[in-house]
Amino acid sequence: MKFGPKAAAAAIVLTSAMALTACGGGASTGTAAAKTTTLTIGAIGDLRSWDPSQAHVGHVLQPYQAAYDSLILREPDGKLSPMLATDWKYNDTNTKLTVDLRTDVTFSDGAKFDAEAAKANLDNFKKANGPQMAQLTAVSDVAVVDADTIELNLSQADPSLEYYLSQAAGLMGSPKALGTEGIKTEPVGSGPYVMDKAATVKDSQAVFNARKDYWNKDLQKFEKITFKFLTDVTARTNALVSGQVDATILDPKNGKQADGAKMTLVASQVDWQGLLLLDRDGTKNPALANVKVRQAINYAFDRKTIVDQVLLGQGTPTSQPFGPASGAATDDMENYYSYDPAKAKQLLKEAGYESGVTIDVPAIPNFETQLAVVKQQLSDIGITLNVGSAIAQATYTSDIAAQKYTSIFFSLFQGEPWVATNQIISTKALYNPFKNTTPELQAKIDAVQSGGTDAAKLAQEVNKYVVEQAWFAPLYRVNQMYYTNSKVTVEAQIQQAVPSIYNYAPAK
Repeated sequence: MKFGPKAAAAAIVLTSAMALTACGGGASTGTAAAKTTTLTIGAIGDLRSWDPSQAHVGHVLQPYQAAYDSLILREPDGKLSPMLATDWKYNDTNTKLTVDLRTDVTFSDGAKFDAEAAKANLDNFKKANGPQMAQLTAVSDVAVVDADTIELNLSQADPSLEYYLSQAAGLMGSPKALGTEGIKTEPVGSGPYVMDKAATVKDSQAVFNARKDYWNKDLQKFEKITFKFLTDVTARTNALVSGQVDATILDPKNGKQADGAKMTLVASQVDWQGLLLLDRDGTKNPALANVKVRQAINYAFDRKTIVDQVLLGQGTPTSQPFGPASGAATDDMENYYSYDPAKAKQLLKEAGYESGVTIDVPAIPNFETQLAVVKQQLSDIGITLNVGSAIAQATYTSDIAAQKYTSIFFSLFQGEPWVATNQIISTKALYNPFKNTTPELQAKIDAVQSGGTDAAKLAQEVNKYVVEQAWFAPLYRVNQMYYTNSKVTVEAQIQQAVPSIYNYAPAK
């Protein structure tokens, strides 16, 4: 992809693009000097480190955006636009990405942003063992071409790399601070805001002030941004209604209170929830190796009733793990498994399990109601769902990778096709711990990887395969319910539960 020339015209195009994004698609209405206001966000959790190599995704990416620019900007509709990178282009085999960089940017400690700084960040990200280090797995090395150009050499094509460079992997910190103890508690980036260390309290709040010498003033809509870390949804609701925070994410139940207080809802669908039938080869649970058993599980669920009763209507029933925004979902897969208990029982009989099947799942905090409904509807067709002890947060990923669970109920991101494939389907995916695959499926996955601009369309075949083979039992896509008060406006970010920091603006 390429976005404009590298010369002075690029700066004009870039500033214009950033202004449009920051204003939610409208013309720029001025700089921070003209808008002396503050923004307080009710955030879900504190961060373990402000080192950009430790950045995560989703809810916990947002605070990093205050301090750190990324190489590529992801706009609210998902379009990728210039940020620290002015343009970028692949070679013919999609195994080398050449990235041209801005030449007028400094970090908050005075260090200059250039090709050496970009390389230092990408190298640091690869070796620092952060939660998203897999984003650069395909990058074998980063080469400096000249002062404002780098080349990312790939061991194999990665259709999601440009997306990753707008996420955790693209965040740029000062090369003088990378790897130091100081950056763990105080971010040092080139972003629109700098941390107010005196006002920041670990596990409570992080306060940022607008950076005076920031290169793109159109992104600074506020003089101060505060992230109040509130993990409890009731606490976030009360903080919003009482005016302690201007914006936060809630759930359907607490959203009723926010609606009553005349808060503004911005809803978007990011995740799907349902059962992941992980042991598809029957390594530990032989019944799950039979596709008819897995299909029977899918036919057991009255998805519409579950959405209405559990989510209070704030969701969409679905049978597919890929979301519409990814381009990999199709209309014919959306309701592939209708509610049909009789058909489910017949499939169990044909599979030789007429007398019943038992499935073990761990308990998941905050999913007690969903698990109770799933257990009841499965029991109606003769399947027993045993809910065990709760997943341990500290060992969650390692337990999944170690094949501790044959099935789990979870909420999963419906991201870009290659991102989702490598999250839940490929043999490298965390949520495919038994490394299930077939030659037919692998061929479809390979086609996506080498598909270039056709990757999303090719991923429809991957989606169709796992739906028909019942690798999962999706129930619904849940509405992410993001609320603001009358002081601010916000534009939803596609495939992201909370908006990017650039999407907020003072109310007119």
